[in-house]
Amino acid sequence: MGTISELLLIVLVILAFFLLVTGVGVYFLVKVGRKAASKARQATTRLTTHVNAMGTGDAAEVERLRLDLRREVSLTRQAVEQAQRQGWGLGDLPDLLSDLVRQADVHDGQLGMYAQQRRVSPYVDHVTLDRLREHQAKLTAMCARIRADLLSDQVHHTAAGIDDLHSRTELEIESRRRAPDPLDEIDELYRRTVQERKDLP
Repeated sequence: MGTISELLLIVLVILAFFLLVTGVGVYFLVKVGRKAASKARQATTRLTTHVNAMGTGDAAEVERLRLDLRREVSLTRQAVEQAQRQGWGLGDLPDLLSDLVRQADVHDGQLGMYAQQRRVSPYVDHVTLDRLREHQAKLTAMCARIRADLLSDQVHHTAAGIDDLHSRTELEIESRRRAPDPLDEIDELYRRTVQERKDLP
């Protein structure tokens, strides 16, 4: 009777272990599935924007504005992240970029809403479109100014590094040159003196 209960206990422990492993596996599969679904939705949205941007008319123009804004924000984010990796003093620029990205997301949503309405409705709201274009111009100009400032800083840092390297190279080359031998100089002076005496009448 004792061996049967021990055997039953071992089987129950093994079964509980397999249930635990299965539960953890299902949890991670669901988590990965949700991430994959989110990525698929984002990719579908991007693809739809690219396809809609190939058309003509106001809706296609607005979709192109969306693509342009996303590209500008992405380039600016990459420039700031690179500067952070290199340890530059950026001040409040990362916080400013976060605010800019949030505002660009809001603007992107407004552009998407306008494009969707424009595709299904024949009525054109020129006033809203003009304001969206103004906002677009301001946001992309801010991105361009941030990148230009960071590039200027990078060129300044690079110039300082190049100047330092140039100085070190000159010093190293100078130190590797063979110092003139004083005996050779004395021989050269003696030869010149003898030559000058021969040339005298």
